[in-house]
Amino acid sequence: MSADTEPTAADGSTAAFAGTDLRALAEQANAELENAPAGRIVEWAHATFGADLVVASSMADTHLVHLASTSAPGIDVVFLDTGYHFAETVGTRDAVAEVYPVRLLNITPLRTVAEQDAEYGARLFERDPDKCCALRKVEPLERALKPYTAWINGMRREESPTRADIPVVGYDAKRDMVKISPLAAWTQDEVDAYISDNGVLTNPLFLEGYTSIGCEPCTRKPLPGEDPRAGRWAGNTKTECGLHT
Repeated sequence: MSADTEPTAADGSTAAFAGTDLRALAEQANAELENAPAGRIVEWAHATFGADLVVASSMADTHLVHLASTSAPGIDVVFLDTGYHFAETVGTRDAVAEVYPVRLLNITPLRTVAEQDAEYGARLFERDPDKCCALRKVEPLERALKPYTAWINGMRREESPTRADIPVVGYDAKRDMVKISPLAAWTQDEVDAYISDNGVLTNPLFLEGYTSIGCEPCTRKPLPGEDPRAGRWAGNTKTECGLHT
C-alpha cells in the first residue's frame, strides 16, 4: 500500500478502551503469551485492539513489519522520517509501502532539518544528541501514537542489557498504552532464519556490514568483535534514542 505522508493515524478510536485497566490487561496477556510464537502474539493484539493497534518500525529491518502484515493484514505502520536517514533506509520504507499489505504512515518532526539548524545551530546531533533525538524521534512518536491504545515494536532481549527484561506484552505507563514486543525472545539466528525463510525485504546496509541502523550521522559499522549496537552514537555514552524510556 502507498504511504501516507501526514501523521493522521487510526480509523478507530481509543474511546473504545476508556475505563479499561490497561496495566492489568497487559499483565494478564503477558502471563498467557510469554512463551507463545510471535505471530500468535500479534494475532492476539490485533483481535484485542483492532484499529487501535499500530506498529512502529525504523525500517532498519522489516521482519517485524512482515510478521505483522501476515498476522494482521492492513495494519498501520509508523515510520519516523527524521530527515537524517540513510537513503537505503528511505528506500526500504518505500519498498515496504509497495510490497506489504500495511498502511504506512510517514511521520515527520515539527521542524525540518534546516529549521532545526536555524533554531539550535547546525549538527545538533553532535553537540546534544539527546535533544536531537527528542526533537526528531521522541516527539514525532508521541504524536503518532496518540490515537492508538496499543503499539507493537521490534525490541529483542539479547540486543542490549537495557532490553534484557522486556515483556512480550507490557504496560507503557508513560503513554498509558499497551506495548507489545512479539520478538522479545528471538535470537539473531531466529531473526536471520525468519528473513531467509520468508524472503523478507532487507535494508541494503546490512549487506555492507552494518548491524544496527539509525540516523546516518550517528551510525557507523561496528568494528570486529564489537557489540552489534556499538555503531550507534559511537564515542558517546548514549545507548538509546529515548523512544522506549
